Amino acid sequence: MAHHTSYLNPHTSITAVVISQNEARTIGQCVAALRKVCDEVLVLDSASTDGTIEICEKLGAKVLQQEWLGYSQTKNVGNEMASNDWILSIDSDEVLSEELIESLKNLQPETGKVYALDRITEYEGKWVRHSGWYPEWKVRLFDRHSVEWQGDFVHETLHIPADYQVVRLQGKLFHYSFKNTEDHLLRLVKYARLGAAEQFAKGKKVTFVKRWFAPAARFVRGFFIKRGFLDGRIGWLICKREAAMVRLRYKLLEELWRNQGA
Repeated sequence: MAHHTSYLNPHTSITAVVISQNEARTIGQCVAALRKVCDEVLVLDSASTDGTIEICEKLGAKVLQQEWLGYSQTKNVGNEMASNDWILSIDSDEVLSEELIESLKNLQPETGKVYALDRITEYEGKWVRHSGWYPEWKVRLFDRHSVEWQGDFVHETLHIPADYQVVRLQGKLFHYSFKNTEDHLLRLVKYARLGAAEQFAKGKKVTFVKRWFAPAARFVRGFFIKRGFLDGRIGWLICKREAAMVRLRYKLLEELWRNQGA
């Protein structure tokens, strides 16, 4: 029987699972940090053409070509292909901080627990500390036999047994999500389309209240309740754009129903 050596603990081996598609901008930092704490880094790549695959292989990651099945399904395929039961699920634009690396090195994962990481997002060279973007704890370390990804359209979520304990780890998970403000705008349009498709698939229709008040409510939540004003110009921009995304989502949902003749 093969003996697994682990950077975390001689008794526990962990596989990092990353999905990628043309992520050469950030994948190098992502994989390099993971290599410090995981004895296997598994990258499921969906036909990248920008050098992503070569960067991963050069850094010692195992790269598997995988047809894009949506966020949840693709991540679950990666979890199944992993050599170890404990999975550290990291996105290709996320990088473990040195403090988080130390937390993971000193961790002995336990059955009945999942582990959450403290994610903070960079935007135009600054860390966003409010606006509904932070704090943002994300469960990312778990046993694949009891936890799996679910959700078909926009934001995948983890199905975690109700009696499991969520343990928060020290250190930041740096999120380099957007290349620039234009990239952010394009991403929001994509989320609006996916969100409309998801609601349409569930049979949800646009009400007057949602159409006209939901965008304003989104802005108020981000800018005032979540204190986006403390992020200055960036907070204003984020909250204004997210309100516009909500407005676009309902407009697209209306179009989907109209096209069906409903």
